Amino acid sequence: MSDKVKSLDELKAITAAARTNAKIIVFTNGCFDLLHRGHIYLLREAKALGDLLVVAINSDESVKAIKGPTRPILSETDRLELIASMEMVDYVLLFDEPDPYNIISILQPHILVKGGDWSTEEVIGGDLVQGNGGKVVVVPYLKGFSTTEIIAKIRS
Repeated sequence: MSDKVKSLDELKAITAAARTNAKIIVFTNGCFDLLHRGHIYLLREAKALGDLLVVAINSDESVKAIKGPTRPILSETDRLELIASMEMVDYVLLFDEPDPYNIISILQPHILVKGGDWSTEEVIGGDLVQGNGGKVVVVPYLKGFSTTEIIAKIRS
């Protein structure tokens, strides 16, 4: 497993140290099932906003609850390794909760990033980040690139 994969406790210490060194912490999360160009675009855009990019990845059970019984396609271990292997990602975390609200409250990122299928008002944890003086950034959706569309294309 990549050394970029960390526990919440480890990331709490890492982000606290980064904050004392005036580093901008960027956070995003998602299922990242069947990695595609849209994911890469989102992660590059997120990294460009700060110094440290933390990506929280939904566990297999969490993905199943969100996306249905046929998902995820790739295991949580595979998804962690794929995201951790990307140069723009500094740290990766697996989470099993329905949403990352608790993680965001603990890590207190300066910038919270989501893809264009979310509105700024819908972004979970946006209230926490904005309440701490940070901002929520919605990266425009890269049309034609979604896991759901890829699965539909394979099935047709």
